[in-house]
Amino acid sequence: MTAGRNVNTKSKDWGTPQKYVNSVKEVFDGKITLDPCSSKYSIVNAEVEYLLPKNDGLKDSWNYPTIYVNPPYGISKSNKTSIKHWLNRCAMAHIEHGSEVIALVPVATNTGHWKRSVFTKASAICFLYDTRLKFLENGKNGGKGAPMACAMVYWGAHFKRFYEVFVDHGAVVDIRSLIGKYIGKDREYFQTNIFK
Repeated sequence: MTAGRNVNTKSKDWGTPQKYVNSVKEVFDGKITLDPCSSKYSIVNAEVEYLLPKNDGLKDSWNYPTIYVNPPYGISKSNKTSIKHWLNRCAMAHIEHGSEVIALVPVATNTGHWKRSVFTKASAICFLYDTRLKFLENGKNGGKGAPMACAMVYWGAHFKRFYEVFVDHGAVVDIRSLIGKYIGKDREYFQTNIFK
């Protein structure tokens, strides 16, 4: 459940606030089938939970219909993984299994992982209005605010439902028109090297 997020605290269990868990469940018709980044403090209560750090949620199966991911924001030196691996896995679960996936992640639109796994593979982004989202710390309210803006990213076929639920939490942007496209420098590279 977000091990590695130790910028503001020694705690490695920064959980999703209840209002967002409720909204994710509403998008998923009340049922989250997989939480690959869970912990003993989780309030997500998915049918299947991979407990970090005991389980490696990146290696276990993501073949589930509805997946909620609040990934580690930091780098795992022992596993040699970072948030880019989690975002890639979110996109691949949707592509390979048809899973509906929602992930709570820092807004980092200039990074390669957003360019590869969000902008060209996700259906929507909700840029959360919370100025400094207050994660649960060890399962309790009162944690410090996140030092960065956060967003909910949605990979799935039910944009309208995602929009209707998450518009109460922030600006929801439909990015379905970018799915499978080459954008930015990727577009320049593709046009220069493929269309010669």
